[in-house]
Amino acid sequence: MAKEFPEPEFRYHHFVSYGETDAMGVLYNAEYLHLFERARSFAMRQLGMSYAEVEKRGVILPVREASCRYRKPVTYDEEIIVRVGVEQWKKASMRFAYEIRSTDMETLYATGMTEHACVSPEGRVVRCPDWLRDMFR
Repeated sequence: MAKEFPEPEFRYHHFVSYGETDAMGVLYNAEYLHLFERARSFAMRQLGMSYAEVEKRGVILPVREASCRYRKPVTYDEEIIVRVGVEQWKKASMRFAYEIRSTDMETLYATGMTEHACVSPEGRVVRCPDWLRDMFR
C-alpha cells in the first residue's frame, strides 16, 4: 500500500529548462534538490510567509539531511509537478517530503526528503516555534 502524502500538500509547477539538463537531455541529478527548494519556498509563500520572513522572525532552517530517489528520467521541456508537505516534526527540526510527478500525476519521477534544523541567527539549535508548526496545519 502506498504511503499517504502529508497534508497540507502544495504543488509547484515547473518546465525543465535546457540548462537544467545533462548531455543526454535529462534533468541533472543535483537539480532535483533545487526543485525541492523551490517547491518548499513556494509552499511557504502559499501559506503567507517567505523564507526571508521566517529568518526575520529569528529562525534559520538549514538543511541537515537530504535524499532523492530517482525513479524515471525527466527530460528537457517537460512540465512537472513537485509535491511538497511536512511529514514530520521533532522538537528542533522538521522534515519535508517531495514527489516529482507528471502533470496528470500518473508518472512518478522521483521522491525525496529534506530535514531542517531550527537554528537561531547565532547558530544555536532552538525549539521549532509554535507559529511555524501552526503555519503548516
